[in-house]
Amino acid sequence: MSMDARLIEHMMNPKNYGTLEAADAQGIGKNPDNGEKVAIYIRVGKDETDPYIEDMKFQAIGCTTTVVAGSMLTEEAIGLNLNGVKNLVEATMNLLDKLPSEDAACSEMVALAIKASVDTYEERRSDPEYPVITYKVQNSCVPKEENMQKEEN
Repeated sequence: MSMDARLIEHMMNPKNYGTLEAADAQGIGKNPDNGEKVAIYIRVGKDETDPYIEDMKFQAIGCTTTVVAGSMLTEEAIGLNLNGVKNLVEATMNLLDKLPSEDAACSEMVALAIKASVDTYEERRSDPEYPVITYKVQNSCVPKEENMQKEEN
């Protein structure tokens, strides 16, 4: 399947959308500029030596790009061990550095929500009451021209 066909598939039929019954942890990525946010729910497979993502779901208050990014990144993350998930998040963040900030914000929000869910899970191993972690995006999805106009007025 071509990249365009994959994008359209994720747009029309987002994978892993919804909540997860009996999730082991949840994480949130948030864009304070516009109120968009992504929640990630994970169920961790209890392999004694190497916990892995058995299932992952996401919910988004955001644009289509956010939903597509959520669909694609959760598909990539399911089945990975926790280190693999951290590497996926890091690789995603490195790719986003090369994009304009407004294009990067949606995917960054999803990547941060995934990171938050894994970090919450790890904290809860020693403190079951640990609260859900929220990370805020560094990128803004307001195009730079709009930012400049606001400052002039």
